[in-house]
Amino acid sequence: MTPDPVAIDLGEDRAVSGLWMKPEDAAAVLVLAHGAGAGMAHKSMTAIAEGLAQRRVATLRYNFPYMERGSKRPDTPAVAHEAVRAAVAQAARLAPDLPLFAGGRSFGGRMTSQAQAAEALPGVRGLIFFAFPLHPPAKPGIERAEHLSKIKIPQLFLQGSRDEFAQLDLLQATIDGLGDLATLKLLDAADHAFHVPAKTGRKDAEVMDEALDAARVWIGDHAR
Repeated sequence: MTPDPVAIDLGEDRAVSGLWMKPEDAAAVLVLAHGAGAGMAHKSMTAIAEGLAQRRVATLRYNFPYMERGSKRPDTPAVAHEAVRAAVAQAARLAPDLPLFAGGRSFGGRMTSQAQAAEALPGVRGLIFFAFPLHPPAKPGIERAEHLSKIKIPQLFLQGSRDEFAQLDLLQATIDGLGDLATLKLLDAADHAFHVPAKTGRKDAEVMDEALDAARVWIGDHAR
């Protein structure tokens, strides 16, 4: 499918770009934020959006303001949260009858979760994280996850077992602490980018399919 470009209004004559992709038989919509180093049109974001479209899930991808400006320095949380809320509102307008979900890759997922923890995103039924960045590489910790306990809607973590941004024992303990609201789908041997070594005999596309199949089932379970 070819996505439709949209403008997402931030108010005060400010806007960011978005890409809307909705299959004719869409059963839900996911608002999808990008990671820190690459924008909404990056190949990983495109793969997620196209794969979900094949699974009857519409997506609204969007840029954070810093990415829109061409800057490499991520926005402050307050600015990022504003963009998350604007994108969620835009998706609700584009598909008012579809169950609404939100999340993103790495930084984008974390900003979405922070926004939800601060004040519930209207209409959002659950959050999906494509490689949640629990901590910086080689600096294990759980401080970045402290806000997750304030979230009162279901959360799905799609995570590689070799993710240098999420030491596995810390990630598992974090998710266990969230109880029934959190689900972990572990992608064996995958790293933060869902890449797997050649020696595994698997290709990255297979790992992505595994993640997207899990996301589709989870969305279906929470869209009723």
